[in-house]
Amino acid sequence: MARNVVVFIAFAKEDEGARNLFSGQRVHPRTPFEFTDMSVKEPYQSEWRARVQTRIRRSDGVIALISSHTPSAAGQLWEIKCAVAEKKPLLGIWIQDGYRTRPDAMGSAPCKAWTWENIASFVDSL
Repeated sequence: MARNVVVFIAFAKEDEGARNLFSGQRVHPRTPFEFTDMSVKEPYQSEWRARVQTRIRRSDGVIALISSHTPSAAGQLWEIKCAVAEKKPLLGIWIQDGYRTRPDAMGSAPCKAWTWENIASFVDSL
């Protein structure tokens, strides 16, 4: 029986549509990977950092969707820093054509193109 992999998806609120597509991709019958999405979908509230940290701790890994919105997305950058602090496996996925500015918050974690192979390789490594 395959293990249920739990992944936290960090994204800028302006990229919610891309997050929906990314997360929804996991249910396509030909997708070579499967995971449970633990991203935060509700608006930020005063206790969001504690809830996010709990979700990241419960996750097997974190995928950060990287776009031109990321540098000004304080919440997403904090989520990425939290993943690094919690020593969770972290992968950045480029979601915008031509945008390839890697956030400093990612530390040494890689950023890769949005392909089934790249995502499957990361999910399989968890």
